[in-house]
Amino acid sequence: MKFADFHAGQVIEAGPYVLTETELLQFARAYDPQWFHTDAEAAAGSSFGGLIASGWHTAGLFMRLFADHYLTRVASLASPGIDELRWPAPLRPGDLLRIRVEVAEARPSRSKPDRGLVRTRCELIAGPDTTVMSALAMNLIARRPG
Repeated sequence: MKFADFHAGQVIEAGPYVLTETELLQFARAYDPQWFHTDAEAAAGSSFGGLIASGWHTAGLFMRLFADHYLTRVASLASPGIDELRWPAPLRPGDLLRIRVEVAEARPSRSKPDRGLVRTRCELIAGPDTTVMSALAMNLIARRPG
C-alpha cells in the first residue's frame, strides 16, 4: 500500500494468531514478572481466574499483526506515537487473536510534503468479539513527489 491507498473509513481485519501459555510465561518472566502473569496456581485463585498476558505483551502481539497486515512495507516511515492505549479485557493463553483497524484520518503532512499522516483506530480482538486492546495510532507514510 502507498499513502494514496489510505482513506478515512477504510476498515481492515486480519489474523489469526493464537497466544500460547508458553509464550505468555516467557514474556512475563522476562519483562513483566507480576504474579498474575507468571504463577498459574496463584492466578487461578485471583479475580482473573487464571493467567493473563501482560498488557505490554498484548501490545506487542497487536504490533506483529499490525506490521504484517496493515503497515506498508514500501512506504511506512515511522510512528510519532500511540494515543488512548487501553486494555479493556484480559488476554489469556489459547486466545485466538485478530486485529480490526479503521483509518480515522489520512492527510498530507503540513510541514513535510514527502509524507502523509495516517491516524488509525486499532483493536486487538480475542475470540469472536472481545476487545483486549484498543488504541489510536499515528503513522507516517511516504508520499510520491508531486
